[in-house]
Amino acid sequence: MRNWSENKVKLIMIRPTVSNKEHRYLGKTDEALSEEGISYLKRAKYTNVHPDVDYLFSSPMKRCLETAEILYPSKEPVIIPEWEEMDFGAFEGKNYAELQSDKRYKSWIDSNGTLPFPEGESRENFIARCEKGFHRMLKVLSALLCEECHPAITIGLIVHGGTIMSLLNRYHGGEYFDYQVANGSGYICTLKGSIGKPEIVMIEKIKGE
Repeated sequence: MRNWSENKVKLIMIRPTVSNKEHRYLGKTDEALSEEGISYLKRAKYTNVHPDVDYLFSSPMKRCLETAEILYPSKEPVIIPEWEEMDFGAFEGKNYAELQSDKRYKSWIDSNGTLPFPEGESRENFIARCEKGFHRMLKVLSALLCEECHPAITIGLIVHGGTIMSLLNRYHGGEYFDYQVANGSGYICTLKGSIGKPEIVMIEKIKGE
């Protein structure tokens, strides 16, 4: 499939629900869903907060796979390994109160998050990684659509907040932090362009926790 606009492909991006009341940096920590998050997702499924999907793609991390299982139990997600959450390095598992005396953290804050995380990942590398995963998804999707020839489809992406921000920053424009979303929230978008030059348009926010 060479022209995405011909098939009216809708993207549903959903962030998983984790317990993080202390606002810690949770990236590479493979944390499961919280009990509160599970309860919310079950209520959300009952009230149809998240649209139905024809195909499902997910980060390989536990919290995303558990979210996929609750919201879309009949769909087997295609795993996109590049969509793991950002590696926060030395800041992983810590919050502002624990980091405020760390000079490296102050420098990172002063840079508006543009500096690489100490012992971790830079925003540029993370966005590039997420972009690579997006192209992996498009190749899988293209093969599916060529085979089945759907006139219009809806694709679910169960991914982390950072992954959502990266993909929308890259393919929709605006600033990276423009696309922050709450747990269980996300965006309903339309995919246009071609497999070599995709574009995300028509963003609508999904209500979260």
